Amino acid sequence: MSASPWAFKSASEIVAALADRTVSAVELTQDVINRIEKHDNDINAICVRDFSRAMDAARAADAARARGVSRPLLGIPMTIKESYNLAGTPTTWGFVAQKNFVAADDALAVQRVKNAGAVIVGKTNVPVGLGDWQSYNPIYGVTKNPYDTTRTPGGSSGGSSAALAAGYGPLSLGSDIGGSLRVPAHYCGVCAHKPTLALVPSRGHTPPPFPPLPVDRDLAVVGPMARTASDLALLLDVIAGPDEMESGVGYRLALPPPRHLSLQTFRILVLDTHPLLPTDSSVRTAIDTLAGNLTKSGATVQRQSSLLPDLAGAARLYMHLLLSFLAVSFPSETVARAAENAAKLDPKDTSLAAERLRGIVLSHREWVAADGARFAHRAQWRALFKEFDAVICPIMPTAAYPHDHSPDQGSRILLIDGKPYPYSDQLVWPGVATMPGLPATAIPIGTSPGGLPIGAQIIGPWLEDRTTLKLAELIEMAFGGFVPPKAFAD
Repeated sequence: MSASPWAFKSASEIVAALADRTVSAVELTQDVINRIEKHDNDINAICVRDFSRAMDAARAADAARARGVSRPLLGIPMTIKESYNLAGTPTTWGFVAQKNFVAADDALAVQRVKNAGAVIVGKTNVPVGLGDWQSYNPIYGVTKNPYDTTRTPGGSSGGSSAALAAGYGPLSLGSDIGGSLRVPAHYCGVCAHKPTLALVPSRGHTPPPFPPLPVDRDLAVVGPMARTASDLALLLDVIAGPDEMESGVGYRLALPPPRHLSLQTFRILVLDTHPLLPTDSSVRTAIDTLAGNLTKSGATVQRQSSLLPDLAGAARLYMHLLLSFLAVSFPSETVARAAENAAKLDPKDTSLAAERLRGIVLSHREWVAADGARFAHRAQWRALFKEFDAVICPIMPTAAYPHDHSPDQGSRILLIDGKPYPYSDQLVWPGVATMPGLPATAIPIGTSPGGLPIGAQIIGPWLEDRTTLKLAELIEMAFGGFVPPKAFAD
């Protein structure tokens, strides 16, 4: 049996088909449910199924459209990451102790997609505490990559990336602090957008059992995932804008327009190596091919610049800020042990592992100093973006790797061109955009010799999300984008 003609359509295409009555929301939602029931035993992307309410929402969407109602996502079936509160369903973040926690209210981003008419068919799997680039937990099990089920789909939004690649709706909601939107997109050949820090409110994207209050979480963002770059912009417009609980007014989005509307006018800095971690040859080849194609298309492409901030220093600063933030939830004995080990470090040891250890025990005084260094780093990016419109670089150093569920992430290794490196050092590439809070759009750009997807991230200036999204869309139009996984194409 062949796949439904709608299985891999974009949200924009589906919106047009719904508008001219070519298909109904009920038909689309039933198609997605059928695909989940057919394929998800092999992938395990959908950990919470909400099919009955989805069909009710689809029928309501069709009725609304018949009355002449028009909304941006009216009748579009989609998924959301398990870490978002969806009223009446579990929100566990993979913690066994929270397996019976049921959210009373929708997260704000979920409210907004519902108000825009979206039909939520289910929630997607995550790692415990959203703390891995693999998506497995003792409650819901292991999510697999649709391009090779022996490999990770990424994390922590790995369930969402696998769902998109398998055709379970054209849109999903994810989150990112260490690449959790961009890494799964890279591994599964889909698109994602890490918004400018605080552009999208995160109320209700809350670890249980804490109340869903408005918070500004350092480094962390929530954002859209899709199979096409243009759909990222569609979903971002729905979820972005201030939290009305804080402002007392409705939200609206007023971002600058994209700097350019054609590839020929973009000025792009392309990077393929990091000073602290090598990049696999398959990723470098894909990046180099993209750079060549962009040059042939008339874009201004440079491979180095004296304006580029110190990526090594930035990575070490990111380790301090990230681990300081994460350590708030660590058990007291873990922090005490980290303090003992940090005290034994040679002051000359600037390895990323050492910097992560120092970050766990960072004092408030030291954090304020680190935050000041971050502002200086942002100033360097502002200077760079006077000469360039975007920076294109890897998301991770390799394509998707085999599942490795050894409990101590610190003992895991990653093979880059056959040589072992510390697993957690992969943070350097996501951190390029995360530490300064810049927008970054992830897009597929090629495949490895083994047929695994390879992506790149397009980093842009503060609040200029529309520039990275437009460049992503132009690249997709010129050179191609998502290609369905052969094993799940029917």
